[in-house]
Parts: sequence; structure tokens; C-alpha cells
Amino acid sequence: MIKPVRKAVFPVAGQGTRFLPATKAMPKEMLPVVDKPLIQYAVDEAREAGIEEFIFVTGRAKSAIEDHFDHSYELERSLEDRGKSDILKSVQDIIPAAGQVFYTRQQKPLGLGHAVWCARHLIYDEPFAVLLADDLILAKPGCLKQMVETYQETGGNLVAVEDVPKDHTDRYGILDVVEDDGTIARAQGLVEKPNPADAPSTLSIIGRYILQPEVFEQLDRQEKGAGGEIQLTDAMARTIGDVPFHGLRFNGNRYDCGSRLGFIEANIAFGLDHSEMRSGIQEMLKKYF
Repeated sequence: MIKPVRKAVFPVAGQGTRFLPATKAMPKEMLPVVDKPLIQYAVDEAREAGIEEFIFVTGRAKSAIEDHFDHSYELERSLEDRGKSDILKSVQDIIPAAGQVFYTRQQKPLGLGHAVWCARHLIYDEPFAVLLADDLILAKPGCLKQMVETYQETGGNLVAVEDVPKDHTDRYGILDVVEDDGTIARAQGLVEKPNPADAPSTLSIIGRYILQPEVFEQLDRQEKGAGGEIQLTDAMARTIGDVPFHGLRFNGNRYDCGSRLGFIEANIAFGLDHSEMRSGIQEMLKKYF
């Protein structure tokens, strides 16, 4: 029997150095795309997929994330007194129910694998999702919901994937594929950031994962990989053979909001997706071409 995915981990301890000075006093996950911060898009995607428990792996100077998913009584009272019921509802609806949100801290920046490992005692022996807020995905239904539906058929470990140019394979975890029907690919291995000449494919992992708890047995080893960090892909690769591993080509568009150009493109794309803003943005863009 395939256990349901009820928990999601959000690694949010990164320093966001590529966006300095904007992120000097504000977490990069709080950077807004149109009208919501990046982390809220990730949480909303998880809620749509049926996630019930939200686990944030934080670091220093990340209190704004905790405040965002909590009540602001002064603000709510002010909105209520001014009769702004729609706005009031919008700020209240983002708050998960009591007991659904958990925070743990990654004291040292030792990599994504280490960040996920920091959440191990909150996961126990359940399958769980991992969402990286930097990878913003415009998809209907959301990427994680698509993954959950596929996971109910495949079980095991499942990642969202997309094909990248051959010369970009050294930026991603790359699947070593043995079967591929154009939507779901079964992998026999993973390579973290391989040189293009050595890459087993161009099918790259992006920031959405459904993982089995067996991955923690590998992360417990605390072995460092590419970049001198504890890599999640290395731990996943070592479970292949014991745990099935698949990649899903999701329906939607992914924007790399860890880069400035990707962040700007995401704002344009999500703005155009707002029916009430679309025409205004289209007219605005005409001025620059």
C-alpha cells in the first residue's frame, strides 16, 4: 500500500546572496512576485496537493517568514475597522491551522541534503514532499498536485524534471534514465551537476520532490558531494535499487527565481496570468519594444 503524502519540507535557510542588497534584511523567500512572496506560492501549491503539515527549515534572520504565516492582529483589526473585508480575508486565508506549521533551524549552510536532514524528527517514517521556493512554477493544477497523482501510481521517490540544454547539465542533478515514455522517466541513477560531456542525459531535477523516509538513512552519513555540500541527490541515488525512482515531466512553466532574470520573467508571466492585469501589462511592455 502506498502511504499518502501529508508533510512538506520547505528549506528556507539560504542567504540569498545573488539578490543583495535587497536580501540584506529580508529573506529571499519573501521577495514578491506580483502580489505574493515566493514562499507563499510554494505553500499554496502544497496545500492544493493535500499537504497537511508544513515544515520550514530556517536560519538566522528568517523571522519574517514565521510572521507571514501568523496572525497580525493590529493589521487585521485595522482592515476590519475600515471595512476592507476582501483584503482581510486574503491575509487570513494564508495562515495554516494551529498545529500545522513547524519550524526547525539549520545552523550551518551545509547543503540541501543537510537542510532536509534537519527535518528528520518531524517526518518520522512517512513519505514527504520537498519544495524549493526559488523554483516558482506556473501550472494548473499545481506541480505538486500533479506529482501526488503520479506518485499514487509509481510509489517510491519521485521528482519533477525538465529537459535542459546539454551545456547546462553542470547546474543541476541529472537523471540516468532507463525507461522514458515522454511523461514519466524511470532512472537507474543520479549525477549531481555533471560536466556536459559526462552527463547521462539532459533530464534535470527541479525543486519538487516526493521522497521516502529511507533517504534519511543515507543523509545520516553526512557525506559531502559536489561543492563540498551534503547533496540530496547523492542520498537519493544511494536508495535506488531499494526504492523505485521516477521523474515526472509536469505540465507547466518553471521560473528560476534564484536568478535575477528568472525573477523578473516570473513577475511578467504571473502578472500576465492575472486577468485584471493582463491588458495593462501588455500595453506597458509595448513601450520597450
